[in-house]
Amino acid sequence: MKNIFVFLFLIIVLTSCSNKNNNIQFNSNKNMSEKQENKALNDSEEFNDEFSEEFDDEVKSDPLKYYNILMTNFNDKLFMYALNPIAKGYDYIIHDNIQTAVSNVYSNILFPIRLINNLLQFKFANAAEESGRFIINTTMGLLGIFDIAKSEFDLKQHKEDFGQTLGYWGVPGGFHIVLPILGPSNLRDSLSMFADSYLDPTFSRKKEFLKIPHNIEVSLGISSLETINKTSLNLGQYEIIKKDAIDLYPYLKEIYEQKREFDVKE
Repeated sequence: MKNIFVFLFLIIVLTSCSNKNNNIQFNSNKNMSEKQENKALNDSEEFNDEFSEEFDDEVKSDPLKYYNILMTNFNDKLFMYALNPIAKGYDYIIHDNIQTAVSNVYSNILFPIRLINNLLQFKFANAAEESGRFIINTTMGLLGIFDIAKSEFDLKQHKEDFGQTLGYWGVPGGFHIVLPILGPSNLRDSLSMFADSYLDPTFSRKKEFLKIPHNIEVSLGISSLETINKTSLNLGQYEIIKKDAIDLYPYLKEIYEQKREFDVKE
């Protein structure tokens, strides 16, 4: 009988110890589980914060991103399936010398834009050189058909527009905008087109002094001819640029922004 009591006592003691160990292990596992959950929650919150910050930065720097992507694809298709084939046909029909002459005449006509913007940037030497080019090419070059100023007098053209003028005076480019047909631009340069249009003799909505066309239809006709002619003189260049692009929109955006930054600093 005594042995039975001893045996029962040992069972009770062992059972108690086992339960205590199980409780300790359970509490330990519970604490570990809570720590893991807290860590996972903190990691998730950190990830969400980082993602939110990156998303906010992207929205601020490129608020028109999805529109720009759509417009880039539209312009790409328009160029590849409309403008490029037309330019190739134009190039086949029109002699290279005539294409160059058209480009020279159009460039000579846009002299006021370059002159005024060089003056606004205090680039007086460039403005003087532009004035000399205009006088020589308009007279000796037969209204700009021949670039005598460059070939005979080594007078260089200094391309400046109002977007560059604003950049010169510290106005930032702002967010990126892809314009229909015209392609990559930014807020500053897009708004600057309106200022330059008043100096552009080929752009007119109605009868204006020193404007060649007297209506928007003729203006669009001149602009279309210049675009086709310019494309015909640069056939294959867009394809060369495009073939190196993994993602077309950010690639063209980066090229444009770098070029405009260089143009402003030049």
